[in-house]
Amino acid sequence: MAWRSEEFGESHEGIVGATLADGSEPKPVYLDVGSGTNGFQTREWWAYNGWLGRPKAAAWRASCACGWRGESRPIDWDQVEDHDLDDLDTSDAYEDWWEHISAVERRTVPLPEELSDLMEQLEERLDALAETAPVAALKAVAMLERMAARAGREAAYGVRADDVSGEALGKALGLSVNRARSRLDRYLRPY
Repeated sequence: MAWRSEEFGESHEGIVGATLADGSEPKPVYLDVGSGTNGFQTREWWAYNGWLGRPKAAAWRASCACGWRGESRPIDWDQVEDHDLDDLDTSDAYEDWWEHISAVERRTVPLPEELSDLMEQLEERLDALAETAPVAALKAVAMLERMAARAGREAAYGVRADDVSGEALGKALGLSVNRARSRLDRYLRPY
């Protein structure tokens, strides 16, 4: 199961990953769940159980799409009854990943406190409006989308004029370089 923060999305998608006995991280495994067209690749720890020629994990840890890795915790396969992987509590990985996400957030460009407070109030009021007057809430959301598109375009032109590097933009937004550039490009596109 993958975790995503609403703010950072795929740039910081997290999983419980595996570590092999030599300390390395195994390559993704392909799991075929049927006719050959329903398979998928994964790096999640549970896929590295030694079955069907797959490597056997020695430890599990939080892993983030950005390359960050949490503390490795050993797997005692003798304690995992009949290889029932549900017997292994990996909840610490989520806590480790969430601490990583908090650290990413602290490194992003701060919003002015007044704007941050205003955004929180707006979210609360829109949530309440969606409950009591959903059509009015839709009208307000459409208005916000138009405002965001205009402000985003102005900001994107400013970023381009300031010649902000992809790396600096990514760090400021807490995104990968590609995701940051994609966001910039989205606002630079005409309606």
